[in-house]
Parts: sequence; structure tokens; C-alpha cells
Amino acid sequence: MLTAADVIKRNNIKQSGQGKIPLLMAHGFGCDQRMWRFLQPLIGEDYQLILFDYVGSGQSELAAYSVQRYQHLLGYAQDVIEIIDALNLNNAVLVGHSVSAMITMLAAKARPERVHSLIMVCPSPCFLNDPPNYLGGFEQADLQELLDLIDKNYLGWANYLAPLVIGAENSQQLIGELTDSFCSTDPLIAKTFAKATFFADLRTELPHIKQPTLILQSKVDSLASTEVGRYMSRMIPDNQLQIIQAKGHCLHMTHPQQVWSAIRQFLSSCL
Repeated sequence: MLTAADVIKRNNIKQSGQGKIPLLMAHGFGCDQRMWRFLQPLIGEDYQLILFDYVGSGQSELAAYSVQRYQHLLGYAQDVIEIIDALNLNNAVLVGHSVSAMITMLAAKARPERVHSLIMVCPSPCFLNDPPNYLGGFEQADLQELLDLIDKNYLGWANYLAPLVIGAENSQQLIGELTDSFCSTDPLIAKTFAKATFFADLRTELPHIKQPTLILQSKVDSLASTEVGRYMSRMIPDNQLQIIQAKGHCLHMTHPQQVWSAIRQFLSSCL
């Protein structure tokens, strides 16, 4: 049986802020909690800010990693559920970047009494195209080729994916940081998480979201188009969609001021 101390250590949980509302920040694929550092000073002390690393990412306990558990997004959702329980969070706001928007959605489904609202930064419920009604942006063969590249040329894979994610027009420093983050991840863990991410299809879960939800999409995003955001907005019962005039898939890193402004406005309307 995991204790609260076990979970805090396993997921490298860091807490700050004196506010009553918990903000649990869930990083995306190939990243870690450091990617939230651009938002952190904007949030200040008004909220209880909780950062963590998924098992297999950042400074988490690698010994706790299991391919069996983490080959599906439910395994990552279990990390979030166990963090919510360990910290005894109530009225929590779950902030998820990219695939973590879907992971936190699954966690909220499991703990509806503890989760107040969801904030999704550049989310996608399905990266695969399913014409004519849904265009996720990728064909299955394209995604399989991307996964195969991990085995063939891990460094090449990282150097290809990082500018695609950050946006080639954005900071070369951020692109370099994300490349380093990818490269520092164990290739088996990276491939397992990538497969779980890119081949997931959680579209049927969207209509069952019970929490108020903010969807933040980038105007130009190679991984999650504005059409994906509009699809999600049609499917989620209680939501707000904001499209930010930006390029790239990491709005919280490239445009933190706009992201926090949207989050603050959303929370003031629903808390």
C-alpha cells in the first residue's frame, strides 16, 4: 500500500503557494515539471500550486516504472489519481498539457468529487485521422514511422520532434531544451509513452466530462489543429474554447502571459 510520502517521493511532487484552490499541473509527453516554470511566477501565491513528474519522466523514481502499467494512458491517469488522494485535494483544478489534458480528464472521471475543473493546453483526444468527421492530423503509417525512428535513430527522432512541438519559429533555446528533455528520457519509456499518446482515441469520453473545462488552442499547431479544438468544444458539455494567436504546441512555454490570463479569467467565472 502506497503512503502519501511514497507518492510524493515517487512523483517528485513540489508544492508552493498559500491559496485554498489547488492547481495540479500535469506535463506533456517527453517533458517534466520544469516546463511549467514560465507560468509559475505569474500564478504567485494565490493558489496551491502542485507540480510533479510522471513515473519515467524528470526526477521521478525510475524503479517504479512498469511497461505494463504505462503502456496505456490509464496508467498515467493512475499517477494523477494517487497524487490527488495522497495530498487529499478537494476542488482541484487539473491543468494538463497536450496528452495530459486527456490523462487528467480520465483522473477527473475517477475522482469527480475532488476535481472542480479542467484546463486543457493544446489538447487532442485522438491524433489519427478518421474522415470524414474527424481529422486528428496524422495517418497511422506516419505515426508508426515516427515510433520506428525511436528505435533506428533516437537522437534524430528527438531533433525532428522538438521543433515540431515547440514550433520552429519559436525560441531556439526552448527547442534545444525540449530536445534535451527527449534525449534524457529512456528510449523504452519514451516509445511506450509515445505509443500510448499517439494511438489513443478518447473521443467517446468527451461528452461525459462533468467539470467546467477550458480549452486553449494555438492558432498554428502541427500536432493539434484548431479544428481539433473546435471538435472538442462541440463534444464537451460545459466548456470555453480560446484560440491564442500563436504557433506551436507548448503555449505555456512560448506564451505564458496569454495562457495565464485566459486561465485566470476562466477560474474567476467558474470558481
